[in-house]
Amino acid sequence: MLPVTIYYLPFTIYYPPDNSLSPTRDLPIPPPIVILGCTASGKSALAEALAPRLPHAVILAADAMQVYRGMDIGTAKPDRATRARIPHELIDIADPWETFSAARFAAAGRAALARLAAAGAQPIIVAGTRLYLRALIDGLFEGPGADDAIRRELAERA
Repeated sequence: MLPVTIYYLPFTIYYPPDNSLSPTRDLPIPPPIVILGCTASGKSALAEALAPRLPHAVILAADAMQVYRGMDIGTAKPDRATRARIPHELIDIADPWETFSAARFAAAGRAALARLAAAGAQPIIVAGTRLYLRALIDGLFEGPGADDAIRRELAERA
């Protein structure tokens, strides 16, 4: 479990004092900055204003809808011009018909953090979905994944 403080404000900036969010803690990189808040609170605008002021900043979107390709309307996904100006991760990584879970997001997020650490980049995690942020920071419980046979059986009963 990694230490994170969450405040109930329009958004929260959390800068951990150590490298606790880095999957490669032994590398001399700054820890990620986390901006957490509710929908339309200005998180993305803050991250986009902050990124050019930091060396090698990359925004990681911890958003349940921005992961899907083609879902550009209604998701507040940064446009192509913004993504060309400021590197973003974890956007457009799944097709809408794919099953995408918090566990899959956590795996993709940790892989992105490892890549960024190796490149010496400064991650800025922008999270509106607390579940995805918690999965990335704390991990998920150890247990079996989804069982399609059980899901079908329960759907038939319903």
